Amino acid sequence: MSFFAVLFALVLEQIKPLPRDNWVHDTLADWVGWTGRNFDAGQPQHARIVWVVTVIVPALLAWALHWVLATYISFFLALAFDVLVIYLTLGFRQFSHYFTDIREALEKGDEDGARRLLAEWRHLDASELPRTELLRHVLEHALLAAHRHVFGVFFCYVVLAALGLGPAGAVLYRMAEFGSRYWAFKSHHLGVPVNDNLRELSQRAFNLIDHVPARLTAFGFAVVGNFEDAVAGWRRDAGLWKHANEGIILAAAAGAVGVQLGGAAAPGVTPDRSRTFASGDTDATDATGSTPGLPPELGHLGSLVGLVWRSVVLWMLLLALLKLANLLG
Repeated sequence: MSFFAVLFALVLEQIKPLPRDNWVHDTLADWVGWTGRNFDAGQPQHARIVWVVTVIVPALLAWALHWVLATYISFFLALAFDVLVIYLTLGFRQFSHYFTDIREALEKGDEDGARRLLAEWRHLDASELPRTELLRHVLEHALLAAHRHVFGVFFCYVVLAALGLGPAGAVLYRMAEFGSRYWAFKSHHLGVPVNDNLRELSQRAFNLIDHVPARLTAFGFAVVGNFEDAVAGWRRDAGLWKHANEGIILAAAAGAVGVQLGGAAAPGVTPDRSRTFASGDTDATDATGSTPGLPPELGHLGSLVGLVWRSVVLWMLLLALLKLANLLG
C-alpha cells in the first residue's frame, strides 16, 4: 500500500498543489498554539506533556483511523486515507513557491526582488547579501526544505507503514518538525515568551526522529550525484554546520553537485535554527569554512532540482522493488 499511497499523493500534489497560504498550515499552527496554552505551565514535565499531546496524539489518531478503515470497512478507503494524509504532509509545493519565484527573479536579473523573497521565506536579513551568498542561502534552505517536506516524511511513513502503523509516521515527522520550528520561531523571531524546556525538548526530539531520514537523504543525493565527492564531503564537511543532521545533508549535496556551501561570512538564520552555521567546525576544510567546489551560480539551482527529483525516483524505484519482492516471496 505504501508505494501506491506515496505515488498517488505525489501525482495529486502536482495536479492540485496546496496554495502558499493554506488551511493545513493554519490548522497546524492553531493546534500547536492550543496545546501550548492549555498544557504548558512552564515546568519540565509540562514540556513533555505538551510535546506528547502535540505530536504523538495526532500520529496515534492517524494510525487508529487507518486501522479501522482497513480492518472493518475497506482496504481502498484505507488507501485513500493514506493518500490524503501524505498529500497534506509531503510535497514539493509546500516549499517550492518561494524557490521558484526566487529563481525566476534571478533569471530576470532582479536580485533585489530575490533578496526580498528570501527574507520573506526564511526570515533573515538578505538586503546586503552579495549574489554568491544569496545563491548559497537559496541552495541551502531549498535542500533542507526538500528534506523536511519530502524525504523526511517519506522515510518515516514507509518505515512505520511497514510495521502496520499506516500513515502515523508521516504525521509524526510533520508534527515534530512543525512543533520544533513553531516554538523556536516564536522565541527567536517574535520575542514571545516560550517555555525553554519545551523549545529544547522539541528540537531534541525532532533531531532524534530525523537522525536516520537525514542520512538516507544524504545517501540518496550521493547515489544520484557525484558519489565519491558526496561521500567525501559527508565525512569531511558535515561539521561546518551547527546541527549534525543538517550538516550531513548539505555536505553530501554540495559534493554531489560540486558547489561551495557553508561559510562563516554570512551565517544563515532560519525560523527553527538560531544561526545555523555559526557554531560549526570551521577547521573542517579551509579558513572560509565552506565546502570545496565551484562558487554558487544560477545554474546550480537547476542542478539542485535535478538532484532532488532523481533522488525521489531512486527511492520510489527501491520501494517498488521491495513491494514486488514481497509479493513474489
